[in-house]
Amino acid sequence: MPSIRNIAIVAHVDHGKTTLIDAMLAQSGTFRSNQCVAERVMDSNDLEKERGITILAKCTSLQWNDTRINVVDTPGHADFGGEVERILNMVDSAILLIDAAEGPLPQTKFVLMKALRLKLRPIVVINKIDRPDERHQDVLNEIFDLFVSLDASDEQLDFPVLYASGRNGWAVNDIKDKKKENLAPLFDKIIEHVPEAYSEDKINKPFSMLITTREYDSYLGRVLTGKIETGTIAPNALVHVLNQSGNVVENGRVAKLLAFRGIERIPVESAIAGDIVAIVGLEKATVADTISDPGVDTVIAAEPVDPPKLAITISANDSPLAGREGTKVTFRMIYDRLMREAEGNIAISVTMSERKDSLIVAGRGELQLGVLVETMRREGFELSISRPKVLLETDEVTGKTLEPYEEIYVDVDDEYAGTVVESLSCRHAEMTDMRQYGTGRTRITFVGPSRGLVGYNCQFLTETRGTGVLNNTFCDYRSYSGAFESRRNGVLISTESGEGVAYGLFNLEPRGELFIVPGDKVYEGMIIGEHTRPNDLCVNPVKCKQLSNMRASGKDEAVRLRPPRIMTLEQALTYIEDDERVEVTPKTIRLRKAILDPNERKKASRSAVQ
Repeated sequence: MPSIRNIAIVAHVDHGKTTLIDAMLAQSGTFRSNQCVAERVMDSNDLEKERGITILAKCTSLQWNDTRINVVDTPGHADFGGEVERILNMVDSAILLIDAAEGPLPQTKFVLMKALRLKLRPIVVINKIDRPDERHQDVLNEIFDLFVSLDASDEQLDFPVLYASGRNGWAVNDIKDKKKENLAPLFDKIIEHVPEAYSEDKINKPFSMLITTREYDSYLGRVLTGKIETGTIAPNALVHVLNQSGNVVENGRVAKLLAFRGIERIPVESAIAGDIVAIVGLEKATVADTISDPGVDTVIAAEPVDPPKLAITISANDSPLAGREGTKVTFRMIYDRLMREAEGNIAISVTMSERKDSLIVAGRGELQLGVLVETMRREGFELSISRPKVLLETDEVTGKTLEPYEEIYVDVDDEYAGTVVESLSCRHAEMTDMRQYGTGRTRITFVGPSRGLVGYNCQFLTETRGTGVLNNTFCDYRSYSGAFESRRNGVLISTESGEGVAYGLFNLEPRGELFIVPGDKVYEGMIIGEHTRPNDLCVNPVKCKQLSNMRASGKDEAVRLRPPRIMTLEQALTYIEDDERVEVTPKTIRLRKAILDPNERKKASRSAVQ
């Protein structure tokens, strides 16, 4: 019987998970010595490469001596916590990776809590130990305190600790060890500490497997990945699918059985309990369903996933420029795409709006929703999107309105601490702790409503001159804290359709900051800039100079415009107000009023006041 270990790597954002896996794959002989391999090979998605973050959990496999180690790389950002929650269901332990300078941060607490709840015994790896500002002893004490605060058992508190540099590809059991050559100590610790995945007792039972991830392949169809809990499976085997209620979803046959070998999935003739595999051939099965032998009617329980807390409304693009750049512009196409997303992504929910002309998409946060929209626009969709709204709940006992609260961690230079405290206080956040962190740095902890963080990240980076780090994690639901001021200035709204003209835009510069450049297409009701005052202002960006003997067109060459503010998708979503929309096409991001006609807007505003 082959020896196998299943393990996940979990950590906070940018603590080195994917880089460590690169080194593990290289040193285990997964790649040829002369093979050209991209950096962060597990981040295969285009958006992951561009943003330098892990979005989707992915499996890989490596061989160390006589043991095959299945490793799962997980996202570090809180918005993709759903990927972490479900992936921990199919491993037997986890490597908890922690930065030697930053120590445990919000997402560290989140992923560790999930791992401890599943009775996993993590291996702690203090990474980036070669940093000049490393403080490994303090970090180790903070890690132990974190385990205690999360009610870890005595067995879980007796966690092994290694010190590593994932970038340089070495790990040691003792910080004083001068022999820092490779990751052999980490591989040996995994084999020693992680339970053997195979079991004679489980192999002799009928086949069953919990679906942990689902993806769609244009050649294979649905690809369902999970860990085989009991029994054996082979291609052409008859199976049925049970949902969490125990009802049969479908009966089918395994068309293809895939196993992870290195960074590839290859067809195999059979697999047994304890192995992580992908099954092809089923049409209705999805995440959290159980695939099993037709004679099995027992469902494998799936770990409940934290509910979404932020929602946007998505509808078909209905601007005057609709259909010029995208290939998928109808509401039916958008509906089908989002329903497919909801099937495979358990952290996202999609419901029809009351008007039946738009969809309410709820997720964990701005980044997750922004990544979904960005993925769709690259697929050729044109969309109209509302401002993100926090999902409120009602207390069943008191009837009070409740809203989600976040635990907010801020690391800033000392000189900016006062500004950040003032900004977050205006957003109803309450400071709970402040302490010195490193040389000239302050770490501040707040607890505040999730609403206060919508759109705050851009302001935070401005206030800290780009040197601050802000992290947050869901805390609980509390009483609604009341309204607070969001955007202070109004917007500049185009009254005409056409193309922006340098002369017209130059005359608008004293009115505010522009979002467009000459030659950009505009239409009535489109937002082209930010007003210097609180009210909205209707302007004409296509106004041309009236030529005469005294006014020569050549003088336009002397016009010099200030660079416009170019917003990313996430910035645009959090900038708009409730009566505004973001128009997203494959090539362009525009801001607009929900109601384009100025007279209709006035009528709607009067009706809202009444």
